[in-house]
Amino acid sequence: MTEKVESAKKVKIPRHDMPCQEPQVRAHNFEEVALGYSQETAIEEAKRCLQCKNPKCVTGCPVSVMIPEFIKKIAEGDFQEAGNVLKVKNSLPAVCGRVCPQEAQCESKCILGIKGESVAIGRLERFAADFGMQSGKSEVVKPQASGKRVAIIGAGPAGLACAGDLAKAGHAVTVFEALHVAGGVLMYGIPQFRLPKEIVQTEIDNLKQMGVEILTNQVVGKITSVDELMENGYDAVFIGTGAGLPYFMDIPGENLNGVYSANEFLTRTNLMKGYKFPEYATPVKVGKNVAVLGAGNVAMDSARTALRLGAENVYIIYRRSRDEMPARKEELEHAEEEGIQFRLLTNPVAIEGDERGWVKSLTCLRYELGEPDASGRRAPVAIKGSEFDIPMDTVVVAIGQGPNPLVTTSTPGLELNKRGNIVADPETLVTSKPGVFAGGDIVTGAATVILAMGAGKKAAAGIDEYLKGK
Repeated sequence: MTEKVESAKKVKIPRHDMPCQEPQVRAHNFEEVALGYSQETAIEEAKRCLQCKNPKCVTGCPVSVMIPEFIKKIAEGDFQEAGNVLKVKNSLPAVCGRVCPQEAQCESKCILGIKGESVAIGRLERFAADFGMQSGKSEVVKPQASGKRVAIIGAGPAGLACAGDLAKAGHAVTVFEALHVAGGVLMYGIPQFRLPKEIVQTEIDNLKQMGVEILTNQVVGKITSVDELMENGYDAVFIGTGAGLPYFMDIPGENLNGVYSANEFLTRTNLMKGYKFPEYATPVKVGKNVAVLGAGNVAMDSARTALRLGAENVYIIYRRSRDEMPARKEELEHAEEEGIQFRLLTNPVAIEGDERGWVKSLTCLRYELGEPDASGRRAPVAIKGSEFDIPMDTVVVAIGQGPNPLVTTSTPGLELNKRGNIVADPETLVTSKPGVFAGGDIVTGAATVILAMGAGKKAAAGIDEYLKGK
């Protein structure tokens, strides 16, 4: 059979669906929604790959995973080696296989997607990474020590990716994390039903086996500073503190009891195990009616979490239409399947409280779409006199977050932009301070896990070159 005929056949093979818990079941538990491919399904999906000589999919991956190579190993049934290939470029493959927006990155470049459905690269990545974890056969090879020390501030995706690559280069790496566990947004932000914390912890433990030291409860900017780290023997510093300062809408009633930032709501539930109250003393009050303001992935996570905490009605309040919602298609579909109610072309203008200072209702205004704005999306226009109230017990504000100023304000000579983000060279990620590098959300503003990891890897390469030149 010729190569062209074989390729034509693969184009016609449908993409394999991801098995999931039934919506009516999963809406009431915190277990992982997606169940993962079986070995048989993974092999069949991997066989759809055309093994292109010039793989476009790799150009769409921020961490340059060797995609055709690991998929080929799955197709051959060599799952262990598939995981080994993944880890050459990716320090957190089991995480990326679950939460990366592959449809907008590697899968969007897949040749099969031109006339049909792209290869399910993300699902195969998850499969290979999970197999490696379950087999327990992953080998850790420690390189020869370089004699150089690097401090990393923040144990989120950028910091962990940077740490992994620097450890592979032989440098001694210490990660300083403000919270009591490492992982950053992977631990406190993304719910258990989408990214199990056990998976994240296993990936972190793998980094520790490579020699990465992780110190928790270390609030840099309070107990120490970037300058002090440099004075105390570190040859370089990477700042990967993310975007953990929540934004609010600045409307009346945001200080009422029952109003959360998405950051606090998800942290209480995920990291502090509020969903296991009273076993864990972190109560999260939701009541019967919950409104989530926003329509990104964080908003979907908050809404689906509220439902699992016992809310009867959970609303996504968004001033644009369905077409403009920034959340991943998969997250929107899962939310709708579970019963989340979308109140589109609707914008909150005030939160009303009762005599005890608790949320009572949400006052909203109806909108219609006008002409496209600067972003290319049609601008929402308020309809005069269209105010209405919705009975409400809890409001979660999920409209984004910015940089926490603790590190930046305690680091003289560090150039910032007007939004308070660190200015770094786009190629080396070096900042205005010699020996200090920065990447991820603290530089770009809130983005995706995989983009933060890509920045961490790029910074690691820049730091390695810097240390070789010292």
